[in-house]
Amino acid sequence: MATRLIILNGGSSAGKSGIVRCLHAVLPDPWPAFGADSFAEALPARMRAAEEGIVFEPDGGVSVGPAFTALDAAWTEGIAAMARAGARIVVDDVFLGGAASQRRWRKALGELPALWVGVRCESAVAVGRELARGDRVPGMAALQADVVHEEVRRVPGVGTNDRGAGRLTADPVRPGEGRTLRGAATSTPDRVAHAMAPPHRRRDG
Repeated sequence: MATRLIILNGGSSAGKSGIVRCLHAVLPDPWPAFGADSFAEALPARMRAAEEGIVFEPDGGVSVGPAFTALDAAWTEGIAAMARAGARIVVDDVFLGGAASQRRWRKALGELPALWVGVRCESAVAVGRELARGDRVPGMAALQADVVHEEVRRVPGVGTNDRGAGRLTADPVRPGEGRTLRGAATSTPDRVAHAMAPPHRRRDG
């Protein structure tokens, strides 16, 4: 079965949205994107500042309560149901629970083939992006840069720094079907799209 989901995991300001835009520009079939930000924005305002919902701490920390957790689980199952119904989906997520967040997705997806991508960015670079965008609580990027990858089963890594060498590995969930690509970090989003595009749509060279 062909890949049904591309699941991007990375901290705030890591570069996930840019990768989504590149995928939309290159992939020939429609891959609607759903993410942690749009999910949080869809919640009633009262849940975005309450202990039972999601709270953004002054230092950039994020805490979630039981109501948020229950809705998040339902949202995850809903994404999986869409994929089972035939949709191909890009998920832009933040694994605040590290390995536990990945296990939640794996449970919901079951045997659905997915491409898991860990979006990594040096903390200092992410902090600079956070300051430039101005729509995040200061400190969020630094706190999430590493914690979202802790104990997550080794998945594809995408470097999105503005300098230096980067690496992209594309590795499906099913064992033994991995493949690896390497390239400069500044072109990583295009290389992610390149990895997923059918051969006749790839721009090699």
